[in-house]
Amino acid sequence: MIKKLVLLIAIFQFSACAELQQVVNQLPSGMITNDQIANGLKEALNKGITNQVSKLAVEDGFFKNELTRILLPEELQKVDNTLRKIGLSKLADEGLKVLNRAAEDAVGEAIPIFVDAVKGMSFTDAKNILMGDKNAATIYLQNSTSDALYQKFNPIIANSFQKVGADKIWSDLITKYNNLPLVNKVNPDLTDYVTGEALKGVFTMVEVEELNIRTKVASRTSDLLKRVFALQDN
Repeated sequence: MIKKLVLLIAIFQFSACAELQQVVNQLPSGMITNDQIANGLKEALNKGITNQVSKLAVEDGFFKNELTRILLPEELQKVDNTLRKIGLSKLADEGLKVLNRAAEDAVGEAIPIFVDAVKGMSFTDAKNILMGDKNAATIYLQNSTSDALYQKFNPIIANSFQKVGADKIWSDLITKYNNLPLVNKVNPDLTDYVTGEALKGVFTMVEVEELNIRTKVASRTSDLLKRVFALQDN
């Protein structure tokens, strides 16, 4: 299959070669054009966005998803653990829920940014993704959209914290923790942290769908996806 793919790419570059044209005509999938390869990759990325990222933009989209649930940053895990040990698990849960709700509010802004990035994909981008690593499409989106996503997510998360009273929740949580004897005082600013975790969650779910399409024929839900991704099988 790899040899066939090399010949197929050669055809794109040297279409006048009759001998190579005969080879491509013998491929099971028949002739496939540059545009079809690019469109197939774009369809796959849009499918990942629709099927997975949109699931994060609803209540509990982050909070009840084990792959994306946002926890306290590592340096604050002791806050969560200590509160639970002294019977304040409900307060700890509310603190975590606020972080995830803010991410859920923000992630809806990802879809139009992804759509723009997908529209701008060239044939070279598509070819490199198709024959790249199993998460090559996800990496492409990370490189193309991370800065724009951060700029969109950060103020929404900050506003979400204010909207749901996160300032009070975190003030209560940290105040109770800081009042305990023999603890190091904590004064966290979590907006940047949650923004970063929200981005990780988005790309995690894109990667889940990319892997499905690359490895599971049943996930290739159109003839174009089947033809294009057949090129990278085996």
